[in-house]
Amino acid sequence: MLRGALQSAMASGILTLWVSCSLHVLLVQGNVNGQLNSVTNNETFQPVTSDEIVVAGGTVTLTCRVARNDNSSLQWSNPTQQTLYFGEKKALRDHRIQLVESTPTELTISISSVHLGDEGEYTCSIFTMPVHTAKATVTVLGVPQNPLISGYHSPVKEGEVLHLTCLTHGSKPAARLRWFKGLEELQGKSHTEQDSNGRTFTVISNVELNVTQADDNVDITCSVDHPSLQQAEKTSKQNIRVQYKPSVTIEPEPTMPREGEKFYLRCHGYGNPEPSKFEWSKQDSVLPVLAKADDNFLRFEALNKSDNGVYVCKASNSMGSGSAEHKLYVQDPSAILASSSIDHAVIGGVVAVIVFILLCLLIVLGRYLIRHKGTYLTHEAKGSDDAADADTAIINAEGGQAGVEDKKEYFI
Repeated sequence: MLRGALQSAMASGILTLWVSCSLHVLLVQGNVNGQLNSVTNNETFQPVTSDEIVVAGGTVTLTCRVARNDNSSLQWSNPTQQTLYFGEKKALRDHRIQLVESTPTELTISISSVHLGDEGEYTCSIFTMPVHTAKATVTVLGVPQNPLISGYHSPVKEGEVLHLTCLTHGSKPAARLRWFKGLEELQGKSHTEQDSNGRTFTVISNVELNVTQADDNVDITCSVDHPSLQQAEKTSKQNIRVQYKPSVTIEPEPTMPREGEKFYLRCHGYGNPEPSKFEWSKQDSVLPVLAKADDNFLRFEALNKSDNGVYVCKASNSMGSGSAEHKLYVQDPSAILASSSIDHAVIGGVVAVIVFILLCLLIVLGRYLIRHKGTYLTHEAKGSDDAADADTAIINAEGGQAGVEDKKEYFI
């Protein structure tokens, strides 16, 4: 009897423990399922946005989306937490802000004529329990103003150092300034200052150029490099003039001077400013009495052997002077004629040789043609001389021709 009571008690305890464990498992499973459903609901109602970059003066579009909605409204707010749109309802009186799309799972708005004050974090909210939000950062690029070059006021002298400055303001982020001399890029030094509005920057760049004669009439360009200028280019150009002393050349006319003829030398001076004075002289001597200096010309009315020598032209401007030399050698007209006769004789000899060769070729060709033609005629008549009548003569001629052909073929 005691044994039965113990067995009954043990069975009852086991049943109680099993029920207790089952209830605990159900409670744990319920908690887990509840947490999973909560996570799923949070992900479903979580808004999704994206950051945007816009150039000042342009239009930015803000889009907020959710995977599922329980009839809760979507809302956009600006960086100062002012409501812009609540569903399809416009909350802020700003004509720049417009509704693009409004559905239970999407709210898209646009802001036109964006300025730097529109920059910041915009908030999209969905009023579920609890409220879910997402941020979208709007970055506004400040467009740099046209660059301005300063430092050039008048022509610079060759060998001097030219200091130029380029400035642009209103850029955000700070712009980059680049220098070019023609197509060659120059290395400048830049520094940045913040504008009074606290948002944009002024960029100043300096460049130094050791000017040479080759830099005269060259364009120096300052170019702005900025992400807001992807299509349009902003540049400034400064044309510079360089003053330098003349370089000189002398041109004779005619190129082969002969005794007794007219002759002149022309002096060309290339400088900035243009040469204002030309001086003629004869090396180791004085100018001939009959030679006339007329500005950049030295004229000879009738050349003489005594005019031979080296003539010098000196051209001057405010930067200095340059000179060039020309050696004059007056030729004897008879020598020139003899030389000319020799040239003509050589040309005539060459022509005679060519004509002789052509005649020889014609004679050889003619003999060849006559020889073959005579052979043909001789073979054609052979065998007809001894014929008794015309028919026999024709037959004999044909036979003889055939024989000739055979013989010709054998001969070949």
